[in-house]
Formats: sequence, structure tokens, C-alpha cells
Amino acid sequence: QVQLVETGGGTVQAGGSLRLSCAASGRTFRSYAMGWFRQYPGKEREFVAGISSSGLSIDYADSVKGRFTISRDNAVNTVYLQMNSLKPEDTAVYYCAAQRLGVIPDLYAYDYWGQGTRVTVSS
Repeated sequence: QVQLVETGGGTVQAGGSLRLSCAASGRTFRSYAMGWFRQYPGKEREFVAGISSSGLSIDYADSVKGRFTISRDNAVNTVYLQMNSLKPEDTAVYYCAAQRLGVIPDLYAYDYWGQGTRVTVSS
């Protein structure tokens, strides 16, 4: 079992930055690939970024490439999402998720989810 808790959401003006954190419980965090997803009202969660268990493999959605950076620190069981140059269309609830398969953009591949943190970008 892995429990995930996201923090760091909030309201920021367009062009600003936020850093999301996802703290994981358990001693097996380093064996899980991690992903960040976001969800708009009435829509399915969409892939934002993923990172392998080692941190050596990373992938991003095209919409965030060059603006967002995913990273992890296995020593403190935490994965991060640094979000720069934020746009109003980045407004959503952001979730972190874990699975053992690798960097996969498919939300149905993920076994564990956090409760989400809301990000609002004002224009």
C-alpha cells in the first residue's frame, strides 16, 4: 500500500510559478514510477508528467513541455512538479499517482492516487 498526499496548490497570476509536492508513505516508494495528472471539471484526468522509479526516465504532456519539471527524491519519499510560466488553462485539480510499470501516460495503469490539490491561474 502507498498513500500519497499532495501539497503546494494555490492561486497564482499568469506567468507565475508553483511547486507541487507529493509525499508518499511506506518503504517501497523507490520501486514506484510516479505520475502527475490534472483534471478539469467534467473531464477525465489527463497526464501531465511521469518519472521512473530511478528518476532516469521522464515524460511530459506536450502542453507542459518546457514549462513544467517533474523530479523525485527517494530519500524523502517525495515527488515534485515545478510549474513555471503558468497559464489560465493550467487551472485544474492536480493529482499524483503511483504504479510499478514505468513511465506511462495512461491513468488506468496507476494503482494509487492522492486526494488532489487545486491550482488556479488568474489572467
